[in-house]
Amino acid sequence: MTTHKAEMNAIPRSADLLAELILAAPGILADVLRDRDKSVRNLARHATRHLPPPALAFDSMIYRLVVIFLGSVVMLSTVGAIILSAIAPAGATASTPDVVTALGSAAIGALAGLLAPSPMSRQASSE
Repeated sequence: MTTHKAEMNAIPRSADLLAELILAAPGILADVLRDRDKSVRNLARHATRHLPPPALAFDSMIYRLVVIFLGSVVMLSTVGAIILSAIAPAGATASTPDVVTALGSAAIGALAGLLAPSPMSRQASSE
């Protein structure tokens, strides 16, 4: 339990960095009262400067692997459904197992979520 707490404290958090920044600079609260927008934006920039970058922002290999894996699941579930329908006896109704349908649907939804542009990137490009 103690090692888990120590690991959590080792990871820099923007809230902790912001608190340290405010406590280290005595005149910072006066600056915030004087010019709120500029001071708060400067504090946010300083607090997040030393944080590690988000994983998917710089590690595109993970992103590619996830997309390839989800695409493979979609393809395999589609091919599996076709094969199961093809090998059904002539007079019987072909039924695709619910698991195959669920896997294919979930993978398509996950791919759509990954490949669709995020609302934040649309907001940034429109400004």
